Amino acid sequence: MTRIRITKTLSSLLKGTDALLIVAPKARFDDGSFLDGLPEPLMRLALDLASDLAPGLTGVAAGTLTGDSPRKLAVGVLPDEVSRHNSPARAEAIRRVVSQSSTGKKGSAAVLLVLDDADHFTAAACAVGKALPLFTLPPKKGAAGKGTGAKAKAPAAPKLAIMAIGPDEAPLSPPKALQPMLDYGREAGRLVDTPPTDLNPKAFESEAAKLLRGMPGLTRKSFVGDALLRAGLGGVHAVGRTALDAPRMLVFTHKPTAKSKAKKHIALVGKGVTYDTGGLSLKISGSMSGMKMDMGGAAAVLGAFCALIKGGAPCTVSAVICLAENAIGPAAYKPDDVIRMHSGLDVEINNTDAEGRLLLGDGVSYAARKLKADVVIDIATLTGAQGVATGRLHGGLVSDDADIEATMIEAGRKSGDLVHPLPFAPEFFRSEFKSLIADMKNSVANRANAQSSCAAEFVHWHMDGTDAKWAHVDMAYPAMASGRATGYGVALLAQTVRDLA
Repeated sequence: MTRIRITKTLSSLLKGTDALLIVAPKARFDDGSFLDGLPEPLMRLALDLASDLAPGLTGVAAGTLTGDSPRKLAVGVLPDEVSRHNSPARAEAIRRVVSQSSTGKKGSAAVLLVLDDADHFTAAACAVGKALPLFTLPPKKGAAGKGTGAKAKAPAAPKLAIMAIGPDEAPLSPPKALQPMLDYGREAGRLVDTPPTDLNPKAFESEAAKLLRGMPGLTRKSFVGDALLRAGLGGVHAVGRTALDAPRMLVFTHKPTAKSKAKKHIALVGKGVTYDTGGLSLKISGSMSGMKMDMGGAAAVLGAFCALIKGGAPCTVSAVICLAENAIGPAAYKPDDVIRMHSGLDVEINNTDAEGRLLLGDGVSYAARKLKADVVIDIATLTGAQGVATGRLHGGLVSDDADIEATMIEAGRKSGDLVHPLPFAPEFFRSEFKSLIADMKNSVANRANAQSSCAAEFVHWHMDGTDAKWAHVDMAYPAMASGRATGYGVALLAQTVRDLA
């Protein structure tokens, strides 16, 4: 569980460091002048390592022992150019070279980031955080002492310091919001990585309470079990009603200080299916494995909400977190059931594995109708089709507002949590949900017709009749990388709220 801090000076970065990783574009290594502040033996080793590396399109790392201090030196060589749909900070390449170098996984380590622009600091630092997941299993009984007695100390947690220099080779001061984005992005990843029996809906609520403890200007509500029905939240209730742990919806609102002139209210809505069996439409052929990550949207919303409060929220922000385990049991909701949603619309179930949209439909309706939010942004690991549409690194973005869409695309580039727009066209997609007895079905008739956009439109439909603007992020694939959670969405949402406020 590596602890990460951001520092502003080279002396602080190197103090007590066992391992140093220097990350820079290839051209900066070829020039080499940015290394002048390092001891000459380190500078020569770094240049020698980098001279043998070709970064390709995604970056490469190599390391060596120094025979001095720090004991290990590694370089991460980044490509000089990136495409227009990538983060200009080369965030994914940074994540990869940190992972390749193993820096920060033990002892005391440091990363020196060499950036083309001061505005790249946020995405670059968050990329380092993505390479160092927080979650670890509890130590085995007696493992810490290894037979030397109960008082033996556990190994110290690894520590990592990050420093960045800009194009003029001067140290960069981190934005105030950066450390919270980095910290809570990793906390969101920790929640996603947690085994599902350990993180059921009740446990998630407990984790939220811990993360929000002491946060100022906060109001809280929790609808649990049958209280969901009394509040009209039939979608959340149906999905989770047969699980051992009751479904619930958490609602947190933070208002900035009275001095703030910001009038906008932005609500973030997260899908929190703590485990998805598919319900009675059972996932088969191994496709259930990995479904602990189906609460990634809820984790992203919680993390972004915490990061915004810690970093100084620019406007009123709400977090609506919809939690349920999509389990199998005698009370499970069934294909052919009809569910009354918070919006007042009736949904005929034709696929219990299209459950996340039922949670989100209730969540966005509540945010627009009860909280009276001006902007509602939902985020979810919603469709496997997202990976087909926008790939492993770009979330699929659907919005009914061109300005919000453009703002979120740019926020993705700034934060490193990339998004790419998908079509918003209710007139083309609502017919996919035609029902003969209800307002809609919950799953499409034609899975080849822009399935991710259709799923988003199902959610949007439940905001009909409200004045709120809306955006949706499908993060089914960016939520994970190499089998570990990335904390995707925290930086994206926090940056978006700041840019929209």
